[in-house]
Amino acid sequence: MGIKDQGVTETAGRWLSIPRTLCFITHGDDVLLLKRSPHQRIFPNRYNGVGGHIERDEDPLSGVVREVQEETGLDVHDVRLRGVIHVDAGDPQIGILVFVFSAQANSREFTDSVEGTLEWVARERVDELPLVDDLPMLLPLALDAPADAPPFFAHTSYDEEDRIRFILANPL
Repeated sequence: MGIKDQGVTETAGRWLSIPRTLCFITHGDDVLLLKRSPHQRIFPNRYNGVGGHIERDEDPLSGVVREVQEETGLDVHDVRLRGVIHVDAGDPQIGILVFVFSAQANSREFTDSVEGTLEWVARERVDELPLVDDLPMLLPLALDAPADAPPFFAHTSYDEEDRIRFILANPL
């Protein structure tokens, strides 16, 4: 089936999603988090995992490995898809589709990121930090699941008071 037969150019009235990756990198009992720079438009001064946009010629796995290398300089192994989140961020036409991964770092020596400040954080200290809204829900799903667990699926949106709604799909 060719491109024209797939209807990809017929976007009027359709919901579109921007694909992104998010990776939680561990080394021992620590997780590498990125404190976003204060000048960043998205999540300034808040901690998150590492990730970014998936490029046109990439699949989600290639995209997350590239983003990890670009933002941290780390070589990682045991990269696993942990879940997929469909994010309704309030735009009536465009959302975000986040592919959530976990990975293990081969070393603790990272390269500084232009996105913000990288920091190895002990898992028991994570809740003391100013986190991106969904991080307290995502970290256990990404890091505590058994290695052979299927990926989770979730939907996030924000209510009238701008509070996050995180809905985890029930496994079939």
